[in-house]
Amino acid sequence: MRRIFKKTRNNLRQIRHTRVRSRVKGNDQCPRLSIFRGLREMNLQLIDDATGKTLCSIDTSQIKPGEAGERKGKVAKSYLAGLELAKKAKDLKIESIVFDRGGYKYHGRVSAAADGVRAGGLKF
Repeated sequence: MRRIFKKTRNNLRQIRHTRVRSRVKGNDQCPRLSIFRGLREMNLQLIDDATGKTLCSIDTSQIKPGEAGERKGKVAKSYLAGLELAKKAKDLKIESIVFDRGGYKYHGRVSAAADGVRAGGLKF
């Protein structure tokens, strides 16, 4: 673990992310679902770590508003992005994935995206 001189939120998140990534590995049968949460948008990617290639990805800017249950705003867009990513993964014949939360807390947009992927039919 490297030493932190400036303990900002992002530096602490990057250390948590490194710790998670040391344990989570994806392959072509069970790729890694990587999440990046920005202030405006959220990116979801399915990555094969063996070859280092992204199998499919989606950004919440590509999502049109739709039915997301009681969710509203950015949380609803994250849920719909998870559903859309699961649909793309089904087209690639992917059934199960490994979840990489990227050092973020598992609540809000991150959990909504995970719920959307589960609702789309993928198994964690």
